[in-house]
Amino acid sequence: MTGRRSAIVTGGSRGIGRAVAVQLAADGYNIAFCYPSGTEVATETERLVHDVGRQAFHAPCDVADQDDVDRFVQKATTSLGPVSVLVNSAGIVLNNAAVVPPLEEKGAVIDTNLGGTFNLCRSLAPGFMARRDGVIVNMSSVADASDDTDGWARCSASNAGIQGMSTALAQEVARYGVRVNMVAPGYVDAKMAGGLPENSPPIPLSTIPLRRYGHCNEVATLVSFIVSDRAAAITGKVIHTACGAPWVRSVNGRHRRLRYTPRDGADG
Repeated sequence: MTGRRSAIVTGGSRGIGRAVAVQLAADGYNIAFCYPSGTEVATETERLVHDVGRQAFHAPCDVADQDDVDRFVQKATTSLGPVSVLVNSAGIVLNNAAVVPPLEEKGAVIDTNLGGTFNLCRSLAPGFMARRDGVIVNMSSVADASDDTDGWARCSASNAGIQGMSTALAQEVARYGVRVNMVAPGYVDAKMAGGLPENSPPIPLSTIPLRRYGHCNEVATLVSFIVSDRAAAITGKVIHTACGAPWVRSVNGRHRRLRYTPRDGADG
């Protein structure tokens, strides 16, 4: 495929990832996207991409596995041609106290959110540098930007890691004409977006300065701008899209407290 631009969006089967994939397709990109498993919801993203006249490639991929990432990237480039935009939107959330969950839960969050972002960057950045063309947008959340991160230690750790990695990577690749930025949404109306899982209690609008939740398409519009030539001078930055809130500090005036059963040897 020649004369067409291509983009890879991880976590593109739903939520923010789907909105980004569809927006970039409307901007003229052919879209490759991945998801953990199951193709049912992925077919809807594929249909939406086709509806705006662009090609789509999709496949399951464990972003925490570098070999799986490399295989996905190879298949995507074979199908759609060289990729010039990467949007890392895949992520998982487990919000309970860091001292009590099984180690596999800790690994799942860090390995997927931070490790997955690193793996995709590692797989695609060398090609961007060789062609002196490419934009990376690493999605995170504002969960590490507040004094109310009770229960979000693992998510905050992964977010801080993504931010640090993005800033350092931006410095490394800038001389090759490659840009790296980070988008940090707040609470978004989606199944999992902005750092909150599906079963989280509603966040009172009174705690959000704009008195509303964000929308996936608003995040997608921001990504569209960042990857465009209109943002050609922007790199190494973290951009919040959280309706004015660095993070929700309290619920109904009281800080949220976690309930958990202490593990053996832990003081409850």
